[in-house]
Amino acid sequence: MGLGMSAAMSCARVRETGLAAPKQRSKSPVMVLRAGSYDMDLAELIVRGVAECRLAVKGKRVLLKPNLVEFDENTCINTDPRVVAAGVEAFQRLGAAEVLIGEGPGHRRDTWDLAEQAGYLRKIRRFTERFIDLNRDDVIRVQDFVGTHDMYISRAAVQADLIVSMAKMKTHHWSGATLSMKNFFGVVPGSVYGWPKNQLHYLGIEESILGLNKFFRSKSFAIVDGIVGMEGNGPIQGTPKHAGVLVMGNDLAAVDATCCRIMKIDPRKIGYLANCSTGGIDPEWIEQRGAKIAEVKQDFTLIAKFQHLREV
Repeated sequence: MGLGMSAAMSCARVRETGLAAPKQRSKSPVMVLRAGSYDMDLAELIVRGVAECRLAVKGKRVLLKPNLVEFDENTCINTDPRVVAAGVEAFQRLGAAEVLIGEGPGHRRDTWDLAEQAGYLRKIRRFTERFIDLNRDDVIRVQDFVGTHDMYISRAAVQADLIVSMAKMKTHHWSGATLSMKNFFGVVPGSVYGWPKNQLHYLGIEESILGLNKFFRSKSFAIVDGIVGMEGNGPIQGTPKHAGVLVMGNDLAAVDATCCRIMKIDPRKIGYLANCSTGGIDPEWIEQRGAKIAEVKQDFTLIAKFQHLREV
């Protein structure tokens, strides 16, 4: 496992992160679905959203990547296990050849203990058979990940036909908001970089978000759990915020921009979104489907240093 079998490693190449203005030939569909409770038929909602976004699933090996970070019974840090369970059911219904779940928390060294605390083992059927600890998975070396810097990434993530970022809708004390793009931090293995994966911070949070998004762009899909999100001092110490939505789409930048607008945050003021060259964040590049943003907007509290992110 990890770096122990260098002969088993293969190389992938990704171009240097671009910071040019987004250029798209067509709009990216983003589906906003009302979901007032985790007790709804979430699998049916996900099936509907995937169909609306025209995502091909049949025959693919799918890796669901939730946001499983830390546990505190007094707040709602992680993607709710009922959303992940619904994702498994939905992608099976849609004809996926295999549906796995993978995560590599940036704080906790014992991923299985965290998963148990967060209710994943109890609430997701056959979780132990499906789950891959991405912190301790075999790795693949990505050359020129950011500039000339290489990066080791979980083999399961790289080899999946489709990776679904199942993020939590949260504010963030460093980047302003953490959504489907930043959720890819979990595919970088702690067994290589330690905890809290300081290499990503050394390269730059924004640059790392953009690098990961660019690498996975051709085979990624986003489902953001905004049924109950987090506001204030996120991603761990904030407070629950009911937004009552699931947001999904193929273009992660467009999905995250939509989530920001639901949170009453201006996505153009979020550094990694403003500088993303692989997706369109402006309304003219997004084909908004489902509920209208104006109907589901919530005023997510921001910490003092991020008040300037507020949508005017």
